[in-house]
Amino acid sequence: MSSLTESVTLSVSDGTSMHAYVARPAGQPRGGLLVFQEAFGVNAHIRDVAERFAGQGYLAIAPELFHRTAPGFDCLYTDFPSALPQMQALTDAGLAADIRAAFDWVQSGAKGLPTAAIGYCMGGRTACLAALTVPLACAVSYYGGGIAPSPMFPDLIGRLKDAKAPVMFFWGGKDGHIGPDAVSAVENAMRAAGKPYVNVVFSEADHGFFCDARASYNAAAAAQAWPLTLAFLETHVTAASRKAGA
Repeated sequence: MSSLTESVTLSVSDGTSMHAYVARPAGQPRGGLLVFQEAFGVNAHIRDVAERFAGQGYLAIAPELFHRTAPGFDCLYTDFPSALPQMQALTDAGLAADIRAAFDWVQSGAKGLPTAAIGYCMGGRTACLAALTVPLACAVSYYGGGIAPSPMFPDLIGRLKDAKAPVMFFWGGKDGHIGPDAVSAVENAMRAAGKPYVNVVFSEADHGFFCDARASYNAAAAAQAWPLTLAFLETHVTAASRKAGA
């Protein structure tokens, strides 16, 4: 399925405005999908990811999470120092408001449309936060730094008991930013809370392995993660559709 793209502006509950990139499927969407960016902005890669999901039938929206400090922010993968101050300015209250704005936008176009979330790097943490914030069908987190304790974000470990949806986690076994202890902490918290989850570790992959614009791209891990992601989304979005229609 081909996709149609556009930029939209969302009103956030804190009085700010947030631009978002939208990719629509050619036909009736099977579900909505919130696509959360890496630290480098809603760049060409994130827009391409949104379009890929639209090609699978999802109404995909990628909100600009740095809209309060740097609207339209987009930097090279080699320029993390430019992204760092934008990340440091984020708050969980602000992110929750952004999540709700994106979720509400999807629902305003098709009320009751089962909606999931996916995110990469800091967006992986945001996707997990979305599962705590709005009634998602499911969430997918790729190498989400800051879910477990980290120097960058307040961790979510103590909040995972409040997850409203199943979560799939992807990690790189060679990720120098998120080590085995962090991965275990997330898995143990989900298990202790009795929350449904899937935990996937690619032993030879590094941080950012899914992004083909990064030096850490791992083609084998990315190729295997893609169908797993689609299957997880389809399973839970379809189940949510059936439940809504019951």
